Amino acid sequence: MNAIAALRESRRREISALMSRESTRAALAVHGSPLLVLDPDRVLRQYRRLLNALPFIRFHYAVKALSHDTVIAALADAGCSFDVATGEELALVQRHGVCAQRVIHTHPIKKASEIVEAIEAGVRTFVVDNEVELDKFTDAAAGVRVLLRLSYPSPHAKSDLSSKFGVGPFEAERLVRHALGRGIHVAGFSFHVGSQLDDPDRFARAISDTIALIDDLEARLGVRFGVLDIGGGFPVPYDQPVASIEEVAARIRPVLEPHASRFDVIAEPGRILVGDCMTLISSVVGIAERGDGRWYYLDDGLYGSYSNVLTEDVHPMIFAERELHGEGPSHRWATLAGPTCDSTDVIAREQLLPDLVVGDLLISPAMGAYTTVTATRFNGRPFTPIAVIEAEPIGATPSSVRVPDVAREPAIV
Repeated sequence: MNAIAALRESRRREISALMSRESTRAALAVHGSPLLVLDPDRVLRQYRRLLNALPFIRFHYAVKALSHDTVIAALADAGCSFDVATGEELALVQRHGVCAQRVIHTHPIKKASEIVEAIEAGVRTFVVDNEVELDKFTDAAAGVRVLLRLSYPSPHAKSDLSSKFGVGPFEAERLVRHALGRGIHVAGFSFHVGSQLDDPDRFARAISDTIALIDDLEARLGVRFGVLDIGGGFPVPYDQPVASIEEVAARIRPVLEPHASRFDVIAEPGRILVGDCMTLISSVVGIAERGDGRWYYLDDGLYGSYSNVLTEDVHPMIFAERELHGEGPSHRWATLAGPTCDSTDVIAREQLLPDLVVGDLLISPAMGAYTTVTATRFNGRPFTPIAVIEAEPIGATPSSVRVPDVAREPAIV
């Protein structure tokens, strides 16, 4: 069995177990489809993996990946810190009792009013990448520090964030000198190698290059930097295998660990913590035979939970429920389309599926990151509800299982 086939089989077993859970069936019975099923235990499992693999790093969950209350509460209780990009995200984590000392504000571009509000709320660490943003911190409150965002282009990442943010080494030096002249405290540097980057060596090179830059600037400018923010970008296996948390850690740990006592090393994982925590259950609402074959129309699509396909070019696996039980041996190639009245809303082409009828369920795993947060209500479609499932006790029966809570509109606040 090749690696992709092994991943597909692993995903099939995973969703088969999920669909067999009484809490999942209860949620479907009450709420129907489409439905996102959220398992907070999976979030905590990933957080523990990060801690075990890189114990000298302080992790700040990137709230933008999935801003659901259950996720925030679970990570807050586990001791995780948070990375926010807006005042709304800051308010969200504070509603869960997270003190501002556990929050960093990493959006490089901010309104002056947003900075003032965050500082008044107690946030003390901010990221900038240009002179205009630096000047907004002139005369900032005591203890406020900034990190300069560096640029490390990674064209193989699904989202090459350095195409929009970050500076090179020469501009970084100029900004440090500018900050010194304004009395602004530059505490260190941050970078992001790109989202969904399956390249452990790129992480290691970015860390090495940043440490070399710090060594050079400290020697020539007579300053000291105490913070190193290595960003996020750890990949999630969607339709093909990727480097695991442990494999990425094995590559960067020898580069980073010798400096762990020198720097406050932080990271901003988002996708890797929540990618696997949600599963989408949708259903067939229409069927058509067209010139290029069979088309199935679903009740969720690119403008909804499958927005990750449109905005990030990731491709979650899609299983028919019939396949989970060995039914439907006759397969055919098909196109899957979403429910909106436009031609863009095509989820996947050339999907090998059993013959389906209206009402059949389709399931996609790994739908936790950048799905609900980038969904819209185009055509007046409601947001896909989210059902939070809990671990079921041994011997649970349908009557003993609580119907999962559902959030109808997965908003930030």
